[in-house]
Amino acid sequence: MYHQDYNPLGNVFLSTVVAAIPILVLLYFIALHPHKDKRGAKHLGISAPYAAFYGVLAAFLVTCLAFRMPLASAFSAFALGSLSGFLGIIWIVLAAMFLYTMTVTTGKFEIVKESIIHISFDRRLQVLLIAFSFGAIIEGTSGFGTPVAIAGAVMVGLGFSPFQSAVLNLLANTAPVAYGAIGTPIVTLALVTGLDEQKLSTMVGHQLPFVSILVPFWLVAAFVKMERGTWKEAFEVWPACLVSGGSFAIMQWTAASTPSLHLMTDVVAGVFSVICTALFLRFVWQPKSRFLLRSERKAAGLAETVDEVAAPDKSWKYPYSLGQTVYAWTPWAILILCCALWGMPAWKTTLNNVFSGVKIKTTLIGSNFNGTLSLPKWEMPALHNVVQRMPPVAPANAKPEGAVFAINWLSAAGTGVFVAALLSGLALRLNGKQWGEATVRTLRRMKIPVLVIGQVLGLGFLTRYSGTDAVLGLAFTSAGGMYPFFGAYLGWLGVFLTGSDTASNALFGSLQRITAQQLHLNEILICATNSTGGVMGKMIDAQSIMVACAACYDDPYERSHALGPIFRTVWWHSVAGAAVIGLIALLQAYVFTGLIPH
Repeated sequence: MYHQDYNPLGNVFLSTVVAAIPILVLLYFIALHPHKDKRGAKHLGISAPYAAFYGVLAAFLVTCLAFRMPLASAFSAFALGSLSGFLGIIWIVLAAMFLYTMTVTTGKFEIVKESIIHISFDRRLQVLLIAFSFGAIIEGTSGFGTPVAIAGAVMVGLGFSPFQSAVLNLLANTAPVAYGAIGTPIVTLALVTGLDEQKLSTMVGHQLPFVSILVPFWLVAAFVKMERGTWKEAFEVWPACLVSGGSFAIMQWTAASTPSLHLMTDVVAGVFSVICTALFLRFVWQPKSRFLLRSERKAAGLAETVDEVAAPDKSWKYPYSLGQTVYAWTPWAILILCCALWGMPAWKTTLNNVFSGVKIKTTLIGSNFNGTLSLPKWEMPALHNVVQRMPPVAPANAKPEGAVFAINWLSAAGTGVFVAALLSGLALRLNGKQWGEATVRTLRRMKIPVLVIGQVLGLGFLTRYSGTDAVLGLAFTSAGGMYPFFGAYLGWLGVFLTGSDTASNALFGSLQRITAQQLHLNEILICATNSTGGVMGKMIDAQSIMVACAACYDDPYERSHALGPIFRTVWWHSVAGAAVIGLIALLQAYVFTGLIPH
């Protein structure tokens, strides 16, 4: 039995520093290490696969030497993370990119693009509609990187640069994350902490709406500054930002507190935001001048300042019929429906029981491999029930950590996205050549991201089972009365380490509740803050950035060197966002206590 030791060096400070080494190594090689590539170009940060490898190597050294985890257990933890990453994240992104490539191959994406432009020619407003509102719907149905992949690809198709598309979608995919994949993070938080699921949802729904109102303004300002615009140009579209964020926030607050809707919060809030924003822009308000990309202004010989770019000619006519538009949007409608269906617990149970009559009972590498054909389970060798979490991270009577790779190949969210892709291909009537082209282009595009995501998720699981993540988490618990603020950063750290708000809640949910009890703080508030703080860590976890790179960059060379620049750009946004959540939690703990459900 491996008992996690949270002070293996006998000095809390030194133990914390050593525990942080793998993360610091990963960050350094992703964003700071200077080097020249084969073309002689200088970069800060090496290519993603090598950066991930050095982080993993540092994690093994720290885990096995300083924390004395058996090497076999460490390898098993890394393997579990990589395998879980393939089924939980890579499978989703592969299928999503397959669907997107189909729409490009058949030419239907051009109609989708024109229909979005028809709502507004202004690039600032297109960012709102796609990255924020549409992305929230995808997050609510499937989560785990899907909205960044889908919305990012759509924006690239609309003419935004790959870098812009990646950064903006990472920024936008924050406020909806706590209710992603049909509320999976909330469900997990309730299971881990033993607190009431509805109360946790209500508490999260009393924190995130304040951020939801802020994010559209934040998003537009970031985009405008990327295009070297002015603050005046950023706030010129404040009515649309207010409608987009306000409508989402109102529905998010309402749905999160409604028992029958709380797990579908993102979906209903996203749909409501899309409808309200589209109607507002189509029939109520448009900016006096339109904001174009710098590349568009340069190509058209227009002035750099948008004040000199007049509104579009009203004689312009939308070139497609209603039927053609609906047909072009069919794959995206199928995607949303399939993701919503695969997110329903009852449907997951049904799929997991499809081949329940076909039993599996054998061993794999000396460990049990059993279950049914539709849900085989592998108890990871040298890891399952071998790791024991210790107080104060877990209760004194906590059970050993399970380590089972459940191969839910039918009920996995990625399977739902893949079914949507297949149905979309049939609906679009792809011929044999188009099917082959879409398949080959998707596999080529995902080759490097698969390698990086697998390594980073393996690293995340290694830190979890070795206990180094808990050492870092315990560093936040000495904040005393300021803990509600720093509790948000604990959730932020969890998502950065694991790449998932769900995993962060599983990782630190129990620690948050124990800390709240020790400091006499409200447990519902503190545990909910783990999830809401975590949403701001989503934009800087390496696998989310690699998903964005895979979706937005066609060129393999550019894709392999994009991780560092994107990370450096979103880092301070992430840190500031977590601080906003921390301030909200601090105010609710001591001033606006009436917002905490009792």
